[in-house]
Amino acid sequence: MMGVNHALSGAVGWVALTASAPLITTGLYPLGAVGVFTGAVVCAGAALLPDADHHNGTIAHSVPVFGRLLTRSISTAAGGHRHGLHSLLALAVVIGLSSLLGLLRFETARFGTVPLGAGLATMALVAFATRALGVARASWLGPWLLGFVMAAAIISFAPTEILWLPLAIGLGFAIHLLGDGLTVGGVPWLWPWKPDPPRWLDDVPLLRDMWHGNGHFALPVLGRAGSAREWLFGCALTVYLACALVYEACAAVGYDVLSLFG
Repeated sequence: MMGVNHALSGAVGWVALTASAPLITTGLYPLGAVGVFTGAVVCAGAALLPDADHHNGTIAHSVPVFGRLLTRSISTAAGGHRHGLHSLLALAVVIGLSSLLGLLRFETARFGTVPLGAGLATMALVAFATRALGVARASWLGPWLLGFVMAAAIISFAPTEILWLPLAIGLGFAIHLLGDGLTVGGVPWLWPWKPDPPRWLDDVPLLRDMWHGNGHFALPVLGRAGSAREWLFGCALTVYLACALVYEACAAVGYDVLSLFG
């Protein structure tokens, strides 16, 4: 999938999990409007993390020179794009590391406990999301400024909101893997193990496209990355996200959108 659709799917996943719009959200992890809106941006950024192994992805372009050096190094360590960083093992590692972010904090006389790890992670993820979604793409500095402002605002005015950060990171990362799994290339869920498909699978037209010889698994309903089908999928994500967020914003100020329909 393309970066913008990864970001959209991350935001949609968070809204579906935390928002209160009837019928179209689950409410499994209910949050207030602040958590829904800020978490959607953070989860959108987290949904771009697996592509830190791509030298030309959103993360590579987020910081001049260093971004490409970092992503090339990660790609080399992971065995290339859509290899180690697109696996269940990587997902487990990311969830563990994101949980440890809460331990990186320090005490100040004026502001009390400052969750430095969570703040820095939030800033970076917001920067990635806003760049991928085209909110601030004129320069690399704009997305980072937005990320800093949002992270500072959360830490200063709603510090308890940051408690959902590990969930948002894990969810976004997992949604990225699921999205790539819907394309022709698939993902190596079991990396570093690369199981070979059985030979009889070559004679089954649909199933042979779901298990590749390189250990990748796919349910290629979206075709190739950037296809017309993926574009339509992105449009559907955008409509869903807009409807859910409008409902959430109206509910936050005490207005029931459903009253418009009698």
